[in-house]
Amino acid sequence: MANILIVDDDPAVQLTIRLLLERAGHHVTVAGDGHKGLALFERGQFDLLFLDIFMPGMDGLETMRHVRALQPKLPIIVISGRSITPDAYAEPDFLKMATKLGAVASLQKPFRSDALLAAVDRCLTSAPSSLPQCDAGAGSR
Repeated sequence: MANILIVDDDPAVQLTIRLLLERAGHHVTVAGDGHKGLALFERGQFDLLFLDIFMPGMDGLETMRHVRALQPKLPIIVISGRSITPDAYAEPDFLKMATKLGAVASLQKPFRSDALLAAVDRCLTSAPSSLPQCDAGAGSR
């Protein structure tokens, strides 16, 4: 199966994603922030990256920028617990912003296990010659 890197500062989210992916047969590596995730990424060979947007130190958008410079075609699924709201005075939709900056899918926390696994399957089966569009939908829960 795939070699997947999870970069998220929440241990509960790390554990949940790791268990779901390992039960599906994938090999999983976990990092608690963008700096550690980037260091692991530079030393390893990964097929897919799960990336939390909001983390202390190096956030997910900055981490994604570095990853894209090193491996432009790696599928990245961004995750965030920030609310998605149509309110004009609310903060920007960071999941949508991340997909415009290079992520190929997004999941809103909390997400359903079937939505996560479906996004992974779509990303891993997409054509490797171009950035796959394997969007799970920002509203998947």
